[in-house]
Amino acid sequence: MSLPLWDVRIARWMIKPIIGTSITPNHLTTVRLIVGLVGVALFIPGDWKWSVWGSFGFALSNLIDHTDGELARETGQSSRWGHIYDLACDALIHILVFICIGVGLKNSSLGNWAIPMGIVAGFSVSGIFWLRIKIEEKLGKEAVALPNFAGFDAEDILYFLPVVVLLNGLVPFLFLAATISPIVAIALIAKLKIF
Repeated sequence: MSLPLWDVRIARWMIKPIIGTSITPNHLTTVRLIVGLVGVALFIPGDWKWSVWGSFGFALSNLIDHTDGELARETGQSSRWGHIYDLACDALIHILVFICIGVGLKNSSLGNWAIPMGIVAGFSVSGIFWLRIKIEEKLGKEAVALPNFAGFDAEDILYFLPVVVLLNGLVPFLFLAATISPIVAIALIAKLKIF
């Protein structure tokens, strides 16, 4: 049996002090949303220092995203509404991070292409997450299980955004996201025939 992923372990540790309090999973989802919105907005000026802070805010938001589900499971507070709220916040943050990066890069070598590339990447990445949900509903959790190694899975690449920013890699990051993510989304639709 494999150990839980690192972000899940950290989320379980983070919720321990609030179990038995009036804090609900939806409160944590709202905190995730606020931290994520502030983080992604910091990419808009296109300033390296603000982008560094934005990338750490985005990564923290992704970590907080695991706390709501862990608290819901631990306290028996799972709900359909909470699940939908969580998914909507996930989609919004993942769409906006790429759009805001694109806005911030409009004066880079990408020029006028930066914003459309951000839009394409954001909606494609969120589309991939949505497709995974649909595949899971149709074929089960095993069908969407991501490869993992040493407590990390493929989704954990999102935690490396601060490294990308620190290394001045936002231009190639956005370019790759805008070219690869639509191809992956289309391949999932074509290969899995979930519609």
